[in-house]
Amino acid sequence: MSVKISPSVLTSDFLELGRDIKRLEKAGADMLHLDVMDGIFVPNISFGPAVIKSIRKHSSVPLDIHLMIDRPHRYLKEFSECADYLGFHYEAGSDIAETLSEIRRLGCKSCLTIKPCTAAEEIFDFLPLCDMVLVMSVEPGFGGQKFLVSALDKLRALKKEITDKGYNILLEVDGGINKQTASDAVKAGADVLVAGSFLFSGDMEQNIAYLKNL
Repeated sequence: MSVKISPSVLTSDFLELGRDIKRLEKAGADMLHLDVMDGIFVPNISFGPAVIKSIRKHSSVPLDIHLMIDRPHRYLKEFSECADYLGFHYEAGSDIAETLSEIRRLGCKSCLTIKPCTAAEEIFDFLPLCDMVLVMSVEPGFGGQKFLVSALDKLRALKKEITDKGYNILLEVDGGINKQTASDAVKAGADVLVAGSFLFSGDMEQNIAYLKNL
């Protein structure tokens, strides 16, 4: 299976968001990664369901929604109306099993996300309820941060557990992705790479092609 690329639109010029989405899709993006931040769970604010519903109308690839919000179970219905993958943080204060199950009941693929402070083993019991797992390789909340190498051990541990148990789960990594860190992450087991600054700072088509062929 080739590596999937889920570009983060957080780096986009929001006044030209439609243009940038078309550029990403034309360049070969497999999905779009949408970071929803509430200023509580993380110290930043981004956008909510209204903006994502507009993106949904103009996007031809799946939407990978990453909820960096407090008690995400309160907003699952609203986001499920525009999500393909709907993910939330293990640390965000919701009942994990119930929230993952509800995401599936609402017709989306479920994704459980862990921050750098959380060990991979803490979420092993929830893997049967996951369609994807996201390992944060930076502290969530801001783009442009340096990749934390501790994420590689988490990717390895999760990949081994997923493989040993025969789960059908995508393993995603987000934060500080560039040519070198992407290669390391894929070797550690990542199936999906979230990238923002790297894609927007150079030739988008060449950068996506490079990542997809790791």
